Amino acid sequence: MSGATLAFDVYGTLIDTHGIVELLETMVGGKADAFSREWRRTQLEYSFRRGLMRRYETFAVCTAQALDRTCAVYGTPLDDEQKRRLLSAYRKLPAFGEVKDALRDLKASGFRIFAFSNGTADAVEELLSSAGIGDCFLGVVSVDELRSFKPDPAVYLHFLQRTGAEAGACWLVSGNPFDVVGALFSGMRAAWVDRSGEAPFDSWGVEPDVVVRGLAGLGDRISVRAGDS
Repeated sequence: MSGATLAFDVYGTLIDTHGIVELLETMVGGKADAFSREWRRTQLEYSFRRGLMRRYETFAVCTAQALDRTCAVYGTPLDDEQKRRLLSAYRKLPAFGEVKDALRDLKASGFRIFAFSNGTADAVEELLSSAGIGDCFLGVVSVDELRSFKPDPAVYLHFLQRTGAEAGACWLVSGNPFDVVGALFSGMRAAWVDRSGEAPFDSWGVEPDVVVRGLAGLGDRISVRAGDS
């Protein structure tokens, strides 16, 4: 499958958004895990709402506003310095354990690898570099270039145009079902990274081409499915 294009979602797929929990524990104690999950859920909700309302602000703004909201939900007021530390740490979250080796294997196998993210290009580049995987990608394609968010169909078309890929030979790889569905409805193929192995997929009448628990061996799975098509 040499030459096929892979569009990797970043937050929640390559990068562990719950890598913030250890720092949160120093601020909110035993609420840290639930706080982290609510923060992530609200971050995505705010991006969806802004996309629908055409009231665009960057993903960093969605993240900061979601933090304020989560503090209110859990009754855990944080001071400005604590919020600054959390938002700074969000730009340096860790990659999941298998990601670095898996990306290097995919690159060596001839796949064209891009990061495709709700984050701005500079934020994503900093994040990937901090995680030690920045050199695995041919480039970063950000929805910020369209001032919209996934799963707006326009952003998937934008990815194809920016990378010169054909939809049927381009795979989105994402841990977010809404992202997978958005790509499938845009004519792309998709691999869903279900790390828990227990999460339900959206019942929207489409299914991911491939479901994996992690990225190890992803290239072989994609090549087999492509050969079947």
